Amino acid sequence: MKGLLAKLLVASAVIALLVAACAPATPTQAPPPKTEEAAPPATEAPATEAPATEAPATEAAPAQPDMCMGAQPGDELSVMYQWSGAEEEKINAIFKPLVDACGIKIVAESTRDAAVLDARVQSSPPDLLFWPTTAPLTLYTDKLVPLDTLGANADNYASFWIDLGSVDGKWLAVPVKADIKSIIWYSPVQFEAFGYEVPTTFEELDALVEKMVADGNVPWSMGFESGAATGWTGSDFIQDILLAQQGPEYVMGIISGDIPYNDAGVVAAYETYVKWAADPKYTVGGADGTLNTPFLEAIYKVFSDPPEAMMVKQSGFAGGEIVKEYPDLEYGTDFDFFAFPGAKGMQGGADFLMAFSDKPAAKAMVAYLTGEEGATTWAQVGFDLSPNKLAEGKYTDPQLAKKAEALANAAGFTPDLGDTIPAPFGEAEWKAIIEVVQGGDIATALEAAAAAQAEALGK
Repeated sequence: MKGLLAKLLVASAVIALLVAACAPATPTQAPPPKTEEAAPPATEAPATEAPATEAPATEAAPAQPDMCMGAQPGDELSVMYQWSGAEEEKINAIFKPLVDACGIKIVAESTRDAAVLDARVQSSPPDLLFWPTTAPLTLYTDKLVPLDTLGANADNYASFWIDLGSVDGKWLAVPVKADIKSIIWYSPVQFEAFGYEVPTTFEELDALVEKMVADGNVPWSMGFESGAATGWTGSDFIQDILLAQQGPEYVMGIISGDIPYNDAGVVAAYETYVKWAADPKYTVGGADGTLNTPFLEAIYKVFSDPPEAMMVKQSGFAGGEIVKEYPDLEYGTDFDFFAFPGAKGMQGGADFLMAFSDKPAAKAMVAYLTGEEGATTWAQVGFDLSPNKLAEGKYTDPQLAKKAEALANAAGFTPDLGDTIPAPFGEAEWKAIIEVVQGGDIATALEAAAAAQAEALGK
């Protein structure tokens, strides 16, 4: 406030009004806002001896921080996402700095049902949507607000993220959370004992596998068994081989249907995979072991005493499962991981932020999550990985920090096939993988999968 206000009564009244205006409302889904800082005692800057502009209380507590983008205390922001339980607690912890600063009220709805989402969008869309696929981009293209009009910072994201979230040149979705699958878990103790080095190229990985076999060690532990989803671990492994041999654009071509699933590149990946997945010299139990071992048990076999295998390819969640099964093992010493060698892009899952509103509170949240403070908070909370470049180096969890480095070095990102392709194609792919591991003809199995792909995608 400016001007010369000399009387203590007037200054006190103005300060009280400012503090009241800044007080944030308690959010519905977020933790309670922090307590408002008390104003300095009047004796530190007597109104009768100095102009009000010199009083720190009025300068230190602005009514509208820049990060609020015009949002006012009490403004509601409706959000929809799939998170619940511990995950919902984490996203609320990430929202909290903005909620505290601006006093906005988060009104959240959690659902995993796409039909519920569709009904909501058709009737009263949420201001912001966080969704684990980019499917809403094609379903609601005309309803979504371009993110660059909301203060989103594209410079903080790799170009492939912008491409994944764009339709007809409009940037409509930005990833806020990612989990990478292109990683291999191993025991540093065992590697050191046998003189093995972590490979950095696909050729080095292939050579390491052969050396392990020559030494009498089993390189891989694999497990397909997962109830109705049996086969998904094989799909993930083959996709990483494709990312190494062909690259992310090739994988995206399979997802779109532009590249048939019986293409020569897919055949080559299967030829590599079937040797590793079906021969008992290369994987625990050979084909029967791969087919009948539950996917979690496949993880444990690498870290048992004595170990049954040297490596297991599995997603980021494997680290937590290893600790649950073997609580005495120490990350970095007894178990660790490395990025799939030679992969030209990462595969994994990502949750994307989309906007149906351009209200000030929506702008504030979009700008916050795509900016520096949101990236830092996300990393410190440790809600998987933030694709925001500014999060790198801010993680407190060493496993997340290493995964973040792998993601930052990736030349591309592809959603995993099982989470992306239509069910008829996905089921046909799993069937083909199982048939091939059991000794079936690769060309015949892939021909059937390619036919399902063409029918499902209209190619």
